[in-house]
Amino acid sequence: MSIKDVVGNETYSVWVDMLKTLVPHGRTHRLSVVVASMLAYANHCVEDNEDIDSTSETLIALRNAVYDPEESFQKIIPIIETLFKDAGVKSKRVNARGQGYSIANSAAHEFLSWHNMPWED
Repeated sequence: MSIKDVVGNETYSVWVDMLKTLVPHGRTHRLSVVVASMLAYANHCVEDNEDIDSTSETLIALRNAVYDPEESFQKIIPIIETLFKDAGVKSKRVNARGQGYSIANSAAHEFLSWHNMPWED
């Protein structure tokens, strides 16, 4: 099972189409929030899904803060990379100074800090 199985074919197809259209010319700081929101939605859908697999287990564990931040990051990256692969777009980029970076990494950070709102503490 994959994230597609968690959210359904129709939703996943829309996500893939969105990424196919937006990623080539989109800004990382905007795209990362879009992808993080997809993961947040999938995380919500896991509650309604009776079939538990590795993707679902990862999302449930992340929701319940079972993993430490670095371990969480390493577990969510493959899920994000699969989404980009299915969309036929690359998550890795190079900035004007020749430094490499990743939309997937930025999206993972956004997702993992989804509920962190320091002004509410």
